[in-house]
Amino acid sequence: MSDTAALVIRRLIREARFASLATLEAGGAPYASLVAVGTDRAGRPTLLISRLARHTRNIGADERVSLLVSATGTPDPLDAPRASLLGRIAPAPAPDVRARYLARHPAAEGYADFTDFGFYAVDIAEAHLVQGFGRIVDVPGEALLSNWDRADELAAGVEGVIAHMNADHADAVRLYATELLGAPEGAWRMLSLDPDGCELTNGDLVRRLEFPRRVADLGAVRQELVALVQEARRGTAA
Repeated sequence: MSDTAALVIRRLIREARFASLATLEAGGAPYASLVAVGTDRAGRPTLLISRLARHTRNIGADERVSLLVSATGTPDPLDAPRASLLGRIAPAPAPDVRARYLARHPAAEGYADFTDFGFYAVDIAEAHLVQGFGRIVDVPGEALLSNWDRADELAAGVEGVIAHMNADHADAVRLYATELLGAPEGAWRMLSLDPDGCELTNGDLVRRLEFPRRVADLGAVRQELVALVQEARRGTAA
């Protein structure tokens, strides 16, 4: 297993807004459906689904699931990276995932509190990455998660950092997206942040920016964000 493969899969998960969910029917037959996805702070996929839906009835009887996430905007989807995530799904406490999910899917706020809807998280046991013909690798689920150990200061200050970047440093966020990630111009905003990187959003687009090193406190985050915008500005001057 290479670190590069884990990074590719982590990016696919963090950038996904929709995925194909496979559940098991009572008789053992597979059932596939399209779902909107977010992530919890560790990077596990999260769903907001109704108990009236067929896939929710299926996972009530068998918690084994698979999610297919794939890169978007590519000329040939079969030549683009995609990953099948195999694991188990369970209800997720709404306070832990609600804000992150609604930041990615604001329209869901209109039904997130309906009594028949609930948040779920997928605990990934293994991911199967396909990057084109002959480029296939399996990655253990734990390699895809962000480690929050000894990062209590960062956890407590994440929302403040995001609000500060969006309110006072919108140009820096735009440069991260356009210069460092090659994304199109637009009103880019910081969506979420963790010890390994952050997600940026513009309309329906989400892009993952990895930090060169893991950060665990607010001072280290500031250093990385300043260094990254300096790198981005060098790109615009070249």
